[in-house]
Amino acid sequence: MNNAFQILVIDDDPAVQILLKRMLERQGYTVITASNGEEGINQALACCPALIICDWLMPGLNGLEVCQSIKANPTLSTTFFILLTSLDSVADRVKGLDAGADDFITKPIEKNELQARVRAGLRLHQISRDLQIQKQILEAELAEAAEYVRSLLPPLMTQPFNINFRFIPSQQLGGDCFDYYWLDSDCLAVYLLDTAGHGLRAALPSISVLNLLRSRALKGLDYYQPSDVLRALNDTFQMNYQNDKYFTIWYGVYNRVKRQLIYASAGHPPAILLSNKTPLLSEVKRLRTSGLPVGMFPQVKYIDGFCNVEKNSILYIFSDGVYELTQADGTLWNLDAFIEMLINLDYPVKYKLDQVLNYLTNINAKESFDDDLSIIEIKFD
Repeated sequence: MNNAFQILVIDDDPAVQILLKRMLERQGYTVITASNGEEGINQALACCPALIICDWLMPGLNGLEVCQSIKANPTLSTTFFILLTSLDSVADRVKGLDAGADDFITKPIEKNELQARVRAGLRLHQISRDLQIQKQILEAELAEAAEYVRSLLPPLMTQPFNINFRFIPSQQLGGDCFDYYWLDSDCLAVYLLDTAGHGLRAALPSISVLNLLRSRALKGLDYYQPSDVLRALNDTFQMNYQNDKYFTIWYGVYNRVKRQLIYASAGHPPAILLSNKTPLLSEVKRLRTSGLPVGMFPQVKYIDGFCNVEKNSILYIFSDGVYELTQADGTLWNLDAFIEMLINLDYPVKYKLDQVLNYLTNINAKESFDDDLSIIEIKFD
């Protein structure tokens, strides 16, 4: 096992170099040497050693500077760094630890102590490397799962009307999910749901709902009646002691011949219907019905709302992640401000969602969004 590990010795004293090399090679390790800090860094980058023993006091770059440079490099993140020092004060050790050193060996070098510290260092290097590999595997699997979720989302629609959307999970996997599809040649079903929490535990229920609704696997159910759909979902996805997942949802069915929208919601933000009465005046309808989130309690009553859709209207369906944003001054943005923004953004529809996202990104005080962010835009004519 020792032969698998390379150890780099950095010391400006040839006698110390030879001593360390001989001691370590007798233990079966492969040892490479460098006579100064700069050469040591280059050697480390070239061969990625498992462990480095570096003298603290050297001309040019000293041991602390070498250590900082090594620890700042992601490819050497698991390399164990031992500082070789004749300084034995607590203050010096604190300095070394602050620079990123993992351990110390005090001169004069004692063979048994060296062997024990090297063995311990290599064990930790191996554990760090194993953890790094596991993390990479996990990240690759999460990326694959996120790609799968994206592949389930519906394609953008241009005929017989425009449907556009934006979907930004706060982590690789989110709890938001949405879909739209024709129940027949005249009626389009559309919904957006938001599962409590983030990550895999939130994504899995979302995918289950999407597959259930898309395949119409819930039998004896009127998919044209939103309240009936929510009732059936609530019967199917009840929280229990093993699973605390519930979700909010807005579900609607649009009849393009009658120009009528029937909808129901379960603890979800209202959908916003904007109709241009005049070039300067937009009528705003907040489409929401009463009903607790799906899965929270059994036998919840859901009701339907009805709405006629006038010419040139636009419908926005979204998760609360689009308006529950912390602004730079620490205050929370809100739904009213979001609706106001939708009314005032006067851009061609195909660019409007990009403008919305730019606006939200500028308002949000943090580098990324805290919550999943989903928005669907339906332009009916």
